[in-house]
Amino acid sequence: MLYYLTNCRLLKETTSENMILLKDIVPAAQNNIDTKFIILDKGKTTVEGQNKICLALVADATAAIHFQFWGDECDAFDSGDIICLTNGIFSYQHGNLILRAGKRGKLVKVGGFTMAFVETPNMSEIHWIPDPNNSKNYIQQYVISPVSRIFPPPSDI
Repeated sequence: MLYYLTNCRLLKETTSENMILLKDIVPAAQNNIDTKFIILDKGKTTVEGQNKICLALVADATAAIHFQFWGDECDAFDSGDIICLTNGIFSYQHGNLILRAGKRGKLVKVGGFTMAFVETPNMSEIHWIPDPNNSKNYIQQYVISPVSRIFPPPSDI
């Protein structure tokens, strides 16, 4: 397979012009999210059935979001890695909104430690409701928490 890592093209023509910022991601049952982010924190790997899963807090310059690694992805990426995701999905998994590669998505490490980011808003900590004008879309109803409840920021001592 041919990977174009310098501008996040992976298996298809994806350029920075058509990559979505994390602040613009909305829940949908479609594998159509192409984005780039840095891993801020990574939780412990757990086993669900016969599959390994691992949650992480990831961010770009506009927002943060919870990301789920699955299988070998759990061991392939660490905090500080800059990742390009193609054909990702942002949907409910066990009652939580998470971004993930899914079966059709792809993840590629494109760098490390040199990306501007913010930790708020966290798009996984927003309560979404169906858009009354278009039932295929979701709109933000309210913010559940301004920061990640899974990966809370350190307390000031």
